[in-house]
Amino acid sequence: MRVAAIDCGTNSVRLLVADLGGAELVEVERRMEIVRLGQGVDRTGRLAPDALERTFAAMRGYRELIDRHGASATRVVATSATRDAANRHEFVDGVREIFGVEPEVISGAEEAELSFEGATKGLARLSPETGMPEGPLPPYLVVDVGGGSTEFVVGSEHVYGALSVDIGCVRLAERHLRDAGDPPSAAALEAVVADIEAALDSVAEAVPVGDAHTLVGLAGSVTTIAGIALGLPAYDPERIHHSRVSAEQVHEVTRRLLAMTHGERAAIPVMHPGRVDVIGAGALILDRIVRRFAFSQVVVSEHDILDGIALSIDQKSR
Repeated sequence: MRVAAIDCGTNSVRLLVADLGGAELVEVERRMEIVRLGQGVDRTGRLAPDALERTFAAMRGYRELIDRHGASATRVVATSATRDAANRHEFVDGVREIFGVEPEVISGAEEAELSFEGATKGLARLSPETGMPEGPLPPYLVVDVGGGSTEFVVGSEHVYGALSVDIGCVRLAERHLRDAGDPPSAAALEAVVADIEAALDSVAEAVPVGDAHTLVGLAGSVTTIAGIALGLPAYDPERIHHSRVSAEQVHEVTRRLLAMTHGERAAIPVMHPGRVDVIGAGALILDRIVRRFAFSQVVVSEHDILDGIALSIDQKSR
């Protein structure tokens, strides 16, 4: 059946229309708009009226696409910013009016499960010549660097360890980098790193990261870093998907981004305008993960929670 999945995060709202047959997805259309729904949530605890309207405007456009493609089932999922907001009922009411379905404000644990399912589908494969596994080896540590939170998930075919922590590119940029200079001061960057390391302490205690053979990185901060490391002249999801970025490249790209001005970051060919002010915090999150857990590289996936949401629709409809 044809399904529509919508992921409403802290920074972006995304749509996937796909044909779902069993456990396989055939992509029909994929869209992303940066709406910054989580603007100010870390400080105020509420979704701002203008952020809600930006989000609803994007969703109205998505509703038109869903109708045009004839999707028979839609699932709308919201994550960190909406979980944290005291007025999340305003978001829920607006989404229900647009799509006619109840949006699901999911827990960090369910977010982690959906991210893992979407990211690892098709990652492990058998060689047609030998019949033996090739490509990145499980167990995987899937890291979804979002706007408000980052999910850490360890598993092979199934998840057996997961934790969502409140470090994300928007949250940390708003908390420490908004008035920290251009480029940001050393003191501000140290404050970002301190928050990240405190979260990673929790991850190290709760998640069996040491079991993982492969680090899989998801979401816009990670894919943007990959695009920069690859030297792409424009954002190219096909070249970024399943690319491998070495630890040295992660460190180098992070150093470059943190030394740049806002204008210099905006001029990077693969940089989406909505990521310019938060990419430094996002890069630092990935950088500290690679350092802390001693991975030699990150496998980058363009498939993530959005794909997991789409794959889950058949199960939820039974």
